Amino acid sequence: MRLQLLVLPVLAACCMQAHGQAAPGASVTLCFERQEVPPWRTLDGGGLNFELLAEVAKRTGVTFDFQSMPWKRCLEQLKSNQVGGAFAVSFNRERMDLGAYPGGPNADPAKRMHVDRYVLVRRRGSRLEWDGKRFTHLDGKIGVQLGYSVGDFLRAQHVPVDEGSQRSDELAQKLIAGRLAGAALGGGDAKRLMRGPLAARLEVLPVPLIEKPYYLVLSHAFVANQPQLAARLWDAVEQARTSPAYRKREQALAGGGGAY
Repeated sequence: MRLQLLVLPVLAACCMQAHGQAAPGASVTLCFERQEVPPWRTLDGGGLNFELLAEVAKRTGVTFDFQSMPWKRCLEQLKSNQVGGAFAVSFNRERMDLGAYPGGPNADPAKRMHVDRYVLVRRRGSRLEWDGKRFTHLDGKIGVQLGYSVGDFLRAQHVPVDEGSQRSDELAQKLIAGRLAGAALGGGDAKRLMRGPLAARLEVLPVPLIEKPYYLVLSHAFVANQPQLAARLWDAVEQARTSPAYRKREQALAGGGGAY
């Protein structure tokens, strides 16, 4: 009888893992950028990303251990398998060596966490323009936050890039001081700045630089060791994101983009 009591939990755990369900007490460490990125996340665990992952945890039985850190360090720890995953990570092929995306080398947008955009911010009165295809009156560098993928987009446009800042408010200050021609900021960061004390000195151009989905990216070691659970996590992201309750929350907090 004692043997049966010991064996049954083991069999149950094996069955759960075989169906992509976490064994009781399973924990996955996820890193995220040590920045406020409304409405997606705050440093104290608020925002839509955390609400979404809380629902993923319920659906899979996983406990997430969240660790905030500078973005470049987070990506380095993902690549070296020091964490189980990272969020929210945009896709480009150069990042495939960092970790595994849902859908593999083509990244399935149906399993995204959210969609966000990068916009171009200029000093009020500047002549810098972006029409969706090219820059005009560009006199200087465009600032981007260290490790952000929009830097690759700008370099592909043959635009000089300054990656010397980790925070969006640092970029705004450099822009106001005339050290940058413009700044490429995430939509949430731009909204926050334009509702703060620097807004009177800045302008956001109406045409986005780029709009892209953001993913939960899992480490290569995690996917190799627990492929079924990895697939279950990504499926749960899609299920939670498309649920009526979450869609209502996303519409309330993120809306359709909104004014800057």
